[in-house]
Amino acid sequence: MSRARSGSRSVAWEKLSDDQLLSLRFCDLKLTIQGTELQIGIDRLYRELSMRGIRFRPHCWLAPEWFSPDGIPGIAIPFYLAHKRLISLERRMMREAEGGNRNWLMRILRHEAGHAIDSAYCLRRLKSWRSVFGPASLPYPDTYRPRPGSRRFVQHLGAWYAQAHPTEDFAETFAVWLKPNSPWRREYQGWPAYAKLQFIDRLAEDIGQRKALITDRSVIEEVTEETGTLREHYGQKLARYRLPRRSGADELLLKVFSTAPRTRVSPKAASVLREMRGPLRQQIQRSGAFSEYLVHQVLRLMIERCERLGLYVRGSRRELKAELLWVVGRLAESYEERKLPRVAL
Repeated sequence: MSRARSGSRSVAWEKLSDDQLLSLRFCDLKLTIQGTELQIGIDRLYRELSMRGIRFRPHCWLAPEWFSPDGIPGIAIPFYLAHKRLISLERRMMREAEGGNRNWLMRILRHEAGHAIDSAYCLRRLKSWRSVFGPASLPYPDTYRPRPGSRRFVQHLGAWYAQAHPTEDFAETFAVWLKPNSPWRREYQGWPAYAKLQFIDRLAEDIGQRKALITDRSVIEEVTEETGTLREHYGQKLARYRLPRRSGADELLLKVFSTAPRTRVSPKAASVLREMRGPLRQQIQRSGAFSEYLVHQVLRLMIERCERLGLYVRGSRRELKAELLWVVGRLAESYEERKLPRVAL
């Protein structure tokens, strides 16, 4: 496979250290979608739309993160996906790179294509759309409490994201429907979500060959001419994940651990947390409720506070794991309740 097709176009800065790379401005990177693995994914998305009889093609550009602006039928794609060296930096800085492998990339592109098509054809204004998904005019929530067992929503990106808002419900349902050879008729048979998939199947047939109502090709927050540095970008991004340092976290930890050792050989809470960090992280991430980066930050905070407070393990280790899963979940929820999404994914 050529370097272009593998998404590793040769550039002068790819050999720089992380610290040197962070000092570069976005405009210094000379990023482009053409000739990269990202372009292959976008072309694949266009083929999938064509296979489903949809003529519309959302335009794409490089931005700080994933989003599809309301009223602009296009897709903003994170800049780091334009080169594998930047994907590596994103993983180092944020613990994960959304869309960083081919399967993940296509899942998000299909989801964003749903948002773009909603904008292109003003679908949310349709009475039939609102009767199926609900009013798009509902305020976008600061957070949501998913019902993992609900069959009213499809499951696509994880964290039961379709339950966040009617527009996310549509985008997630569209993504499930769009996937080539999607087994949705079999997998969702008997679910209330099945009616939503059938609705999109009929809707696509109706709008498929029609010209889009909105053809605005504007781009929002394009990074190719941005003069800010990568260091500034990650500083701002990491600030959004800053967790509470005391009070609430300490209160929860004191429900699980003790300030005095039960015996002379009672283990320190921080040491036990370090031992259990891997299994705890894996179990929480399997649920899909929180991002890898958030779970990592919560566990890091817990270890730091246990050390600062001088906490020790009390009770049996068997009960401890369940209690720690509860604490991690509460702290992660506490963070997400304070996080107002700037734009819908």
